[in-house]
Amino acid sequence: MADCIFCRIAAKEIPATAVYEDDSVIAFKDLEPQAPVHVLIIPKKHIKSLLGLTQEDRALVAHIHVDVVPQLAKELGLAEKGFRVVVNTGEEGGQTVGHLHFHLLGGRSMQWPPG
Repeated sequence: MADCIFCRIAAKEIPATAVYEDDSVIAFKDLEPQAPVHVLIIPKKHIKSLLGLTQEDRALVAHIHVDVVPQLAKELGLAEKGFRVVVNTGEEGGQTVGHLHFHLLGGRSMQWPPG
């Protein structure tokens, strides 16, 4: 999608500090981190949000959660103490970019509510 910033990052049209990439996913550092470690994991395929997922996206979502998140958590030093994975969906859910993305956050205590 030409006007989607995350599609443009995945296509290497906009630079990002990548920490992981494969054929279907790219992960990069968030420009406005909310924790000492804040990485965005996005599918290269444009999917607007969680509500845009279809049955054919099952393997992609499983890959992100079963392969990518654990690998990054280990590589980024989060696995031992813990981390949070967040998916904001829709305007009231806090989604600011209309492309499915997973926030991997850690490096501090992740209290709820924040404080």
